[in-house]
Amino acid sequence: MVRANPTGAQEWAPEKMGAIMALKVYLSGEIHTDWREQITTGAAGLDVSFNSPVTDHAASDDCGVAILGEEPNKYWHDHKGAMVNAIRTRKGIADADVVVVRFGDKYKQWNAAFDAGYAAALGKSLIILHGPDHQHALKEVDAAALAVAEDPRQVVEILRYVLAGTLPG
Repeated sequence: MVRANPTGAQEWAPEKMGAIMALKVYLSGEIHTDWREQITTGAAGLDVSFNSPVTDHAASDDCGVAILGEEPNKYWHDHKGAMVNAIRTRKGIADADVVVVRFGDKYKQWNAAFDAGYAAALGKSLIILHGPDHQHALKEVDAAALAVAEDPRQVVEILRYVLAGTLPG
């Protein structure tokens, strides 16, 4: 925020910076741990709204056939679900100011890598979240990010800094 001083010159008012900004954050990736809850709980009090894919694994897998009709072939079963889920994912990423993509320790999360690439292609501010064991495997994904965090607390501190300009401590 800029304010005029008595001489008419403009000066920065850093104490007001956090009050003028809100963030929409899309939380993508791994669904087997509580990392989303850690971030949303940690961000309480910040002007942040969160969105994410459907994290009920069974609902996400079966949404296509539940809505559009059964498929005897597993490929088409999965394809229908992926297409229906993509409507939510594309909208969530497109509307987001910041996209956080979590890569967990288990499973190959190709969908998370795709979401990170899609967000990067749209020019979204991207935070990648993963442990040190994935540094080599995700080096290209990490290179597209503005920040690479190892735990949800660090993501919260990034959001706090972006919104309020305050450091942890």
